[in-house]
Amino acid sequence: MTDSAVPRPSQAQDDLLGKPPVHPAASEASRLLCAGVHLHDGYRDAVIEQLYVQEQRIVAPSAGFDAARVLAHALHARRAQLGWAAGILAAWLLGAVLSRGIVATLFFPGVLLALAPWVRGPAGEPPVYRRVLAYLMRWYGRISLVLIGLLVLGSAVFGLFEDDPEPDGYSGGSTSYDPYGTGSSGSDGFGDSLPDASDVGVSLLTGSVSDGSGAGSAWVALFFLAVIASLVGLQRGQFARLMTQELSRKSFPDLAADPAERGPGERFRRLQRRIRLEQHAPLIMYAEENPFCGAGTPYRPWNLAVELRPREGAPTEPLDNARILRRIVPLLEALRVPSPHGSSEGAAAVRDRLRELVVDECVFLPAAGLPRRSDAPYGPDAFEQHRGRAVEEGGEGRRHFLRIRVGGWSEQVVVTVFVRVHTQGGMLMLEVAPHVLKPVHTLFRDADRAAHRHRNNNAFGKAVWALTRTPASAVHALVVLGRGAASAWKLLTAGNDGALAEGPAFSVRELGADDEASLFQDMDVDRYLKSIEDRVNGGVQLALREAGYETDEFEQKIVHIGAGGVFIESAKDSAIGIGDHNDIRRSGPAAPAGPGKKNSPGSGRSPGAAPERKPRTGEK
Repeated sequence: MTDSAVPRPSQAQDDLLGKPPVHPAASEASRLLCAGVHLHDGYRDAVIEQLYVQEQRIVAPSAGFDAARVLAHALHARRAQLGWAAGILAAWLLGAVLSRGIVATLFFPGVLLALAPWVRGPAGEPPVYRRVLAYLMRWYGRISLVLIGLLVLGSAVFGLFEDDPEPDGYSGGSTSYDPYGTGSSGSDGFGDSLPDASDVGVSLLTGSVSDGSGAGSAWVALFFLAVIASLVGLQRGQFARLMTQELSRKSFPDLAADPAERGPGERFRRLQRRIRLEQHAPLIMYAEENPFCGAGTPYRPWNLAVELRPREGAPTEPLDNARILRRIVPLLEALRVPSPHGSSEGAAAVRDRLRELVVDECVFLPAAGLPRRSDAPYGPDAFEQHRGRAVEEGGEGRRHFLRIRVGGWSEQVVVTVFVRVHTQGGMLMLEVAPHVLKPVHTLFRDADRAAHRHRNNNAFGKAVWALTRTPASAVHALVVLGRGAASAWKLLTAGNDGALAEGPAFSVRELGADDEASLFQDMDVDRYLKSIEDRVNGGVQLALREAGYETDEFEQKIVHIGAGGVFIESAKDSAIGIGDHNDIRRSGPAAPAGPGKKNSPGSGRSPGAAPERKPRTGEK
């Protein structure tokens, strides 16, 4: 795959046996994540930190999106925001100097308004003390801004109509009179003819604006406040134009026309090529603390073990892991076939996401021990060697999985099921690990709506939007410049380019995901999982029957696990209660299970008993 072209499926490929999913670089999930790095400072910094600064880290698998394109827009957004932040801060500093400190009086209320959301915190229901403190900070800042604004406006307007002629030899800022003009009173006529910052501050705080001393400075302050507000509004307008141009639904699939893809710097181009080599490779280099990084939240993983018992009177055949997988794959691929519609045109119009189901094999390898990131064995020959060895072994570090993926809701809800089969010592172990990627965060999904609202707002509404965000713009500019400087410093001093290779710390897709899904999306997830798990179980059962083994025990355990229960093979010396409000007591002595004994041999893990890991979330 080239970096500048997204292959489009031909009409011949879109047949009754299924159709390929949209290319990850052109998916809706990629587009919204690219919009997210322009909208959310914390998410943008996390993307750059994970994919650009920490060069030694291998990228997590990118299910349904292109991490390289998200990184390109993150760097593009940072360059643009650093420019806007420098301009806004320069306007603040220049205005504070030329207005004799009047503009600087707005800085403290702006700090309060900027810190109030941080004090409240991202939680939906923060503690009472946080809410109260944030409320007081917000309203104290607002009231202060209103009072200062009225005083500045009053000084500018009413000061123009004051006629305060000065006698000869009298200096405007001095209280002594020097008839000879020798300056012996300790002040010169030029230096005291202009009010200093302390005089303006006192006049603003006391309301004494009728002496005309602060009129010019007040007009200068109003001018620079208008300039700052214009910069804030223009920055928002740039984002709105971005959503109608390269990030629009019409233009986004054209990868070659995206300016962010042509970002400067050899480091970016090198990492861009590296990410696109790693993110969709069947060989997954993982970190031990999070091997399924990038797949989403575990969704009721389960496993079971059955003994391979030959059927009476039936010859048995050798049963290895590869043979079982060969029976599972055709059943899974049959899920792509739509229901009969009487004609090929009607079947081709079916939009069920199961038609885009992807079945492949992957091998997990620990990244620990690699001297450099470029030493990872991503070649096709290396993968075949690892797959051939891992499919029949029960290794701890290297593991082979059958991977089944369905991307629903424009790749925003991705269901991935990892299936591992292992036969050892006359036992068959089946491991099923479903994972679900939740939809993209609400803020990112609303990017088109926010841009459309800003473009179609009237001039007064745009002006009010910019003015309400002007007081806190200096703090935001300082934060942006500080984060950029910290990132550049780490890039220069951390030595990540020569560090030992590491697995991914987190997935930028999981970081940009929402915590919840809609009811329709949850229903689709259940439908995908039940369909896939039923076909997996059917394939294993078919392989057992064809090889001459009994399937009764396997079928019974599958029924119990599918119903959300725990299979109990033996009820001897046990008490079982059915229904509610039961009082179960044991009369005999408790016999602890010794070494080699099992309380419930052959029992499988209940799907409902597996804890669900919350997805990692960034600063929301």
